[in-house]
Amino acid sequence: MNGAWEKRPGAAAEAAALSLKIPFNEPTVLQRLSQKVAYFLEPLPHDRRIVVVCVGTDRSTGDSLGPLVGTALSRVESPLFDLYGTLDEPVHAMNLGDTLLKIMRSSRQPYVIAVDACLGQVSSVGCIQLGVGPVRPGAGVNKELPPVGDIHMTGIVNVGGFMEYFVLQNTRLNLVMKMSDIIATSLKTAIHNTRGAVIPLAMPD
Repeated sequence: MNGAWEKRPGAAAEAAALSLKIPFNEPTVLQRLSQKVAYFLEPLPHDRRIVVVCVGTDRSTGDSLGPLVGTALSRVESPLFDLYGTLDEPVHAMNLGDTLLKIMRSSRQPYVIAVDACLGQVSSVGCIQLGVGPVRPGAGVNKELPPVGDIHMTGIVNVGGFMEYFVLQNTRLNLVMKMSDIIATSLKTAIHNTRGAVIPLAMPD
């Protein structure tokens, strides 16, 4: 599974051109994020399953971004996508590999949207990033975990570079919750706008 979403040659230039980084309190944040996600989803064949994988744990305030997004999405009970990673059933370092195997066995060539928290520069705290290619869970705290996602959404929840575990555990829940609401809403909007109007073909008599 480690190679499922490894970078392709020339992927760096593509990723830079298609990425978006925007503060959570920017007035147009929901519109811009949902439009960008829809941009990636629109060309997909409608039989290609969308899977959202929200990585993280509620044992750490900063790292709870993913499970909070997953829990918000789970309230939709939508047939338009599969969901992994909630507060009830988090996807974290101990079960990430098994989760990815389960996804690959249950869907043929799924299109995976990965959601995770990350650390960054002071000026970037509170920004939400959307980019091409996988997220690398645990990279900020020096963990070797498999990459996840055809595209990824990450929230910069605090400052990186020093005592990362301590920083994640002392991140303001208020910020994490606001960012998780925005990410979940933008994903719901984009998926509904690109898949919600699809009418199943009637079976012949």
